[in-house]
Amino acid sequence: MANCSSGCCGTDDHQEEHSHQHNHDDHDHSHSSSKLGLIISLVIFFSGLILDFWIKADWFTSSVWLRFGWYFVSYILVAFSVFKEAVELAKKLDFFNEFSLMGIATIGAFAIGEFPEGVAVMLFYTIGEMFQESAVNRARNNIKALLDVRPKEATVFRDENWKTIAPSDVKIGEKIQIKVGEKIPLDGILLSEKASLNTSALTGESKPSSIQKSEEVLAGMLNLDQVIEIETTKLFENSSIVRILQMVQDASSRKAKTELFIRRFAKIYTPVVFLLALLVTLVPYLFVENYVFKDWLYRGLVFLVISCPCALVISIPLGYFGGIGAASRNGILFKGSNFIDIISNVTTVVMDKTGTLTKGVFKVQDIVPENISKEDFLSILSSVESHSTHPIAKAISQFHPASKIPDSVEEISGKGIKALVDDKNVLAGNTSLLQSFGIPYPKELDKIVETTVVLAIDNEYKGYITISDEVKDDAELAINNLHKAGVKTMMLSGDKDSLTQSIARKLGIDSAFGGLLPEGKVEKLEALKKNPKEVVAFVGDGINDAPVLALSDVGMAMGGLGSDAAIETADVVIQTDQPSRISTAINIGKATKKVVYQNIALAFGVKIIVLILGAGGLANMWEAVFADVGVALLAILNAVRIQNMKFK
Repeated sequence: MANCSSGCCGTDDHQEEHSHQHNHDDHDHSHSSSKLGLIISLVIFFSGLILDFWIKADWFTSSVWLRFGWYFVSYILVAFSVFKEAVELAKKLDFFNEFSLMGIATIGAFAIGEFPEGVAVMLFYTIGEMFQESAVNRARNNIKALLDVRPKEATVFRDENWKTIAPSDVKIGEKIQIKVGEKIPLDGILLSEKASLNTSALTGESKPSSIQKSEEVLAGMLNLDQVIEIETTKLFENSSIVRILQMVQDASSRKAKTELFIRRFAKIYTPVVFLLALLVTLVPYLFVENYVFKDWLYRGLVFLVISCPCALVISIPLGYFGGIGAASRNGILFKGSNFIDIISNVTTVVMDKTGTLTKGVFKVQDIVPENISKEDFLSILSSVESHSTHPIAKAISQFHPASKIPDSVEEISGKGIKALVDDKNVLAGNTSLLQSFGIPYPKELDKIVETTVVLAIDNEYKGYITISDEVKDDAELAINNLHKAGVKTMMLSGDKDSLTQSIARKLGIDSAFGGLLPEGKVEKLEALKKNPKEVVAFVGDGINDAPVLALSDVGMAMGGLGSDAAIETADVVIQTDQPSRISTAINIGKATKKVVYQNIALAFGVKIIVLILGAGGLANMWEAVFADVGVALLAILNAVRIQNMKFK
């Protein structure tokens, strides 16, 4: 409830909103009062109730000033911070908010002699706030525990010695040492022969990962086995763990439509409530015989207490925040609560093949040179491919390290590479590359299911190699889970259509298209989105997937092996590289949205009923207090449920 005012008086300006939220976080501790103050207030309050209604001590009940003083001490212990907040907001010309609402209602209760009820409003309001703060802190700590794993120091080799310094002071290209049990402080390349690393901070999976010499290691991974050394490739502020942490921190500032609506609603709702309470108090004077101002003022005060919008403006953001936390625990990063809303409505998931449904770890199978020796064929091909970052190119370079340096290299998107090697024009890529240059090749190549890389030298076909890629272990499970959820599936790939269709049949994908350039993928997605009822998610991992990631309703990137461009463009990042987490993300979105709508229905339903009863004189302030605080607590507890749910 402390942050309720951010809904009542929120601003549309992002910077101001961010600062405003920070101020509320600072207020949380003072605004909820100290636990000691709350305990003292409770003791005084309940002892007063005993004297008033149980013992009915004459010396207490017969003295208005004694009762006033007794209850006022209990009141001021919890009310002071509320009035302080109301004054601060009034200085900003914000007069209609929950703090002024509570203040007016309780002062009015004291004015008409309802001292216990005035204290009860503020006291139970404060107790409700403590529950809310506890729930928010729990959600925040769930994320922090996963992501606040940034190493505090790094052991770097400088001036012929190992020195311990801050990771932010380490430069690119320096050698650092990581002992057993320490976290890797920066992204880099492994210099040691091998390493066993726990990647749970990045992926949510605690299964050890074996890394070999010259392979990439990421900041936040935990060294399990032996002392290792790495060469840094990124500065600390650009490392994987810092980037992930920033994504989650930024997520809280990107609001769902439901959140934005509630904030706008609260800005209108609160002043309207003040006006209605005033009308409930004064208008009956014109129509009711034997009008008693005190009785109708009491009804107006009850109306104010019941109408506090805390349950809405707290439980809804808390629900989304819980969803982001639950996703993080499952190795899924939502870049904003707005994407939780969108993903819950997805009708079709479109997936890239390589790196998304397949492992992206290619191995050379057959080598079929023509009119050239096998050694020369591999030497020229590996020299050209050594300049590409594509997984297929890496497989060729690992199979036969480059022995020549091309004079020039030009990458032709979706087709391959054109280069100059030993004064010879070399083309290496798929058959579409040869077609675009008008170079004839054996037509049986088009019938080969495996991925093929063809080579042409000086406009003459010189043979091909085949490369295989493995389907990910949970790819079939991913497709089955999506179909069970009523979501259609489509696969788009730059690989040849025969291979694409073969994998699609194996996994049970609804439709598949191969041999697509990046613009071809865009065309397929645009055609799909022409149906206004379609909500499309695209899942990819490569730099060539960035355009379709941006075009889709929600873009999902495979974060472990994925390129920086794909991760930056995507709305959701799957850190585990498991396609089965696609359906997990959708399920988290649906569960979060369900909880949010339950809270809206609960808050509106109960408040409307009690508001009518209060205006009709059928509900007193005690019932108003329990209706307001009770609904808020139920909504908060419902929102917290998301953090305890298990998702498949």
